[in-house]
Amino acid sequence: MKRRALYGLLGLLSLLGFVGGFTQERGFLAFFAFAVDFSHFFQRKDEMVVDYMNRSAALGFYWGMAATGITAAGTFFLGGQGGYEALVTGLAAGWAVAVVVHALAELFYVPRERWGLAHDPE
Repeated sequence: MKRRALYGLLGLLSLLGFVGGFTQERGFLAFFAFAVDFSHFFQRKDEMVVDYMNRSAALGFYWGMAATGITAAGTFFLGGQGGYEALVTGLAAGWAVAVVVHALAELFYVPRERWGLAHDPE
């Protein structure tokens, strides 16, 4: 499967936003932000865009892992939560941080490269 399809399939996570629309769990509405990833099906990619996507994914992963550890330790030792609750809180915070960092890094890298591709003479 091509990377273009893999990046575009991240948009399927936006379907989880309908859970927030049809139930009282409004936190799921944030998943609609993944709909922007469907645009990867229609973009021309070169090796720099793929490199920037990989770089932003790595940044998101590392920041997410750091947030998981810090949040889990903080809620366990300082917040007084039990081990299971602290781990779940850490995992949720780490996942949220990873998604936000990846999105912001992609927002920084990819439009800059797209502008260069649009003005490419080839």
